[in-house]
Amino acid sequence: MVETFVDGEKAMHDSALAQVAALPQKSTAELKQLWRELYDREPPPYNRPFLVKRLAYRVQELAMGGLSARAEAKLKALVEEEDRRVKGKQPVRKGDRPISGTRLIRAWQGVEHTATVLDDGFEYQGRKFKSLSAIARAITGTRWSGPLFWGLRNHQSGT
Repeated sequence: MVETFVDGEKAMHDSALAQVAALPQKSTAELKQLWRELYDREPPPYNRPFLVKRLAYRVQELAMGGLSARAEAKLKALVEEEDRRVKGKQPVRKGDRPISGTRLIRAWQGVEHTATVLDDGFEYQGRKFKSLSAIARAITGTRWSGPLFWGLRNHQSGT
């Protein structure tokens, strides 16, 4: 392995690694004091392994830099998306119906069939259907419970 560090960067890197390696041997009181020093606030009331992990990250972050701007932006977008989902502003399941955009795949007599869930129905082979049962009937030629055919319900339990 070729070292690409400038002398000062290598020393800082080695120092950070040594600090991280020493964390598991520290007492809880020492970990809490280190938390106060590195975060400039009181430590949370979480368990010791949590403190060790977060302190290890913080030591490395201070020594080598934090997340890139791109990673920060991606995380922010993910948090906002989750907030919208939790607050009901994003598509959610309606009863036993999968979320819009879900692709259902089923093999029938050696042929793979794919249906896509839409907001107001289902799409199969470029055609719109009102129910999974109608698609199952088009595939098999007989009446089927659509959710059962597509594996969304268990045959024995009915759920």
